Order: sequence, then C-alpha cells, then structure tokens
Amino acid sequence: MTIAIIDYGLGNLRSAQKAFERVASELSLTSEVMLTANAADVAAADHIVLPGVGAFADCAAGLDALDGMTEALRERVLIGGKPFLGICVGMQLLATTGHEREVTNGLDWLPGHVQKLEVDSTAYKIPHMGWNTIDVSKGHKVLEGLDGESVYFVHSYAFRPDDISNCLATTTHGASFASVVGRNNIIGTQFHPEKSQHVGLRLIKNFLEWRP
Repeated sequence: MTIAIIDYGLGNLRSAQKAFERVASELSLTSEVMLTANAADVAAADHIVLPGVGAFADCAAGLDALDGMTEALRERVLIGGKPFLGICVGMQLLATTGHEREVTNGLDWLPGHVQKLEVDSTAYKIPHMGWNTIDVSKGHKVLEGLDGESVYFVHSYAFRPDDISNCLATTTHGASFASVVGRNNIIGTQFHPEKSQHVGLRLIKNFLEWRP
C-alpha cells in the first residue's frame, strides 16, 4: 500500500506523516507513507491525503503550482475511486469557492463554499483553536467510534456544503458548522487528526482500512 501525502508547501506534513506511519505499523501494513510534490506518485497511490494550513487562496495557489497535480488527483480520486482524505484547508479545497480575503476557486469536488465562522466574537474566539467535540450525523466507516469525541481545531473559516447530505459531522463553536464532509470515496475533516491524539489515530486507522 502506498499512502501519498501531498506536499505543496502548506501543511503540518511531518506530524501527519508520523501519524500515518504509526498507524500503518500498528496495522502491520506493508506500506510506504510518502511526502510528495510529484503528480506521478499521486497517480500511483492507494490512499491520498491533502493537508493544508493557512489561507485558502495560498493553498489553492500552492496546489495549482505543482505540475500536473490537479489532473493526477482528478484521475486517481474522481475517476479511479481511490480513498482521499482532506485535512483542514485541504478539506476546504474540496469546495467550489473559498471566501478568505478574496473569492478563490477550489477543486469543486463537493459543491459548496468556505466562509468565515459566524459567531459572536465577544463570546467566542476566532480563530476557533483547541479541543471540541464532533457530532456524527451520518454513519461512515472512517467515523466509526468517533461520535462525541474531542478533536483539535485551528480555523477561522468553515465549509458550507450545498448538499446537506455531504455533511457527515458537525461541531458547535458559537454556531454549528460542518466538521467532516464527504461523498463516495472522498472525505475531509476540518480538524487535525494528526494533532488529535488517540481519536485522530482512530480516524487514520479507519481511513486506511476503508475500501469505498
């Protein structure tokens, strides 16, 4: 099994790689967890992970700057059906557009828009940073055993899917927002599994065992 974590200069890459390596070892998988900016690696991967931190526009530009990467992702994920996990801004890039500083096109794999969290800033801090619970609203292999568990967030913007059935879990920080989205072989988490201790490792385990 090959697990490709896409390196486009914006993401908690080493922590993510170590978390995936740990879980793969615990599952006794014969696997390679690679950080890669090479479209050919993604085109041959069995599981694909797109991390991301910072601004939506910066992440979109960083991904677009990798020669052939967007095309390889579409071929391997949308056509090939390989399991895909987006993390934080990597999840947000699944949307149609992001509205941070400017309107920026996303991958448009899950129609919707990424907009600023609408909360009372006098009562709730933005960015939303720290531990919070997820409420699983739709059963999913990758979310088994995670309902009501606490995970680690760092974000000021949230994904608003056009189709509510693509929202798999929600979290409340002043207001409810989509903390997990997905459809078919695609899933994305607003929180950081690699920073979420045993709960994050459980999600990674579920993801590596997932055969959509």
